[in-house]
Amino acid sequence: MQVPVILIGPMKIGKSTVRRLLSEKLGIPGVTLDDKRYTYYNEIGFDMSLQQQMLRNNQFQELYQYWKPFEAHSVERVLQDYPQCIIDFGAGHSVYEDPLLFERVRNALAPYPNVILLMPSPNAKESLQMLNERSALNINEHFVTHPSNYLLAKRVVYTKGRTPAETAEDIINAAAQQ
Repeated sequence: MQVPVILIGPMKIGKSTVRRLLSEKLGIPGVTLDDKRYTYYNEIGFDMSLQQQMLRNNQFQELYQYWKPFEAHSVERVLQDYPQCIIDFGAGHSVYEDPLLFERVRNALAPYPNVILLMPSPNAKESLQMLNERSALNINEHFVTHPSNYLLAKRVVYTKGRTPAETAEDIINAAAQQ
C-alpha cells in the first residue's frame, strides 16, 4: 500500500480506530493529526488564550473560523513530518469555506492517492442520523454536507454495516486494486 494513507471525515466516524487497525495490520506507523495540531498551530502564532476566551464566551463559530488557517498549516506540516504513515485528520482539517485555504490543502493532498473519506452512508441524512447516535454534540451536519471532504478524497469508504476491522480491510483491498 502506498503511504501516506490519509483518513478524513466527520467526527465519530472511526478515523482513529481505522488508522490504528491499518497500522497494526500493515506494520506502518500511524499518527493522529489532532494529537499534533497545537504543535503545528504554534509554529504560525496560535493564541491559546484567545481560543479559551472564545470558548468561555460561547463564540464557537468565531473559534471555528479562527482555527482554519492553523488547520491548513497543520495538514501541510503533518504530511511533511509523517510521509510514511497512516494519518487521521480531525473533522475540521478537511473542511474549508475559504477557497484559498481549501486550495492549499487540496494542493498538499494532491500527490497522495490514498486520501480516504470515511462516511457512514452515501445518504447525508442517514449519515448524520447515525453519527448523531454516537455523540451527544450533534455538530456533524456541516462536516457531512460540506463539499470539501468529497473534493479532497480520492476514494469514499462507507462504514454502515461494517466493523472497523472490515472497513480497514476495505481500504487495503481498494488500495491493492490501484
